[in-house]
Amino acid sequence: MMNADMIFQIANLTALAGWLALLASPFFPVVADRIAGLAIPLLLSVVYCVLLVVYWAPSEGGFDSLANLMRLFQGPEVVLAGWIHYLAFDMLTGAWEVRTARVENIPFLLVVPCLALTFLLGPIGFLVFTILRGARRAVR
Repeated sequence: MMNADMIFQIANLTALAGWLALLASPFFPVVADRIAGLAIPLLLSVVYCVLLVVYWAPSEGGFDSLANLMRLFQGPEVVLAGWIHYLAFDMLTGAWEVRTARVENIPFLLVVPCLALTFLLGPIGFLVFTILRGARRAVR
């Protein structure tokens, strides 16, 4: 069985492949949609589910206070599950940004900084993309 560090490395490389697919989406939109918008998030979701099934129950803590949340995420496998959660949802957000930009004819070069921010800082990339969409609509 793989250890948490190996799963972490594989998950990161897999997510990186999805982000590269998103960057190539102007050339291969259908492939990017299927890889980054479906296949990789599904794969990460399966790994996330397995980690939770195996490691969640023995964890102490909960969601009722910050202190309990910190206790919940003390085990490396639960932290890994949390990280994979981020990887999957940030990628889904990036894929949504790319698809939405395509439908709304937002130039891809304007989307690239949003993707970078979504990759690095999730919600900030989503915020910037939403502002970009609003600004483009206001100009029309």
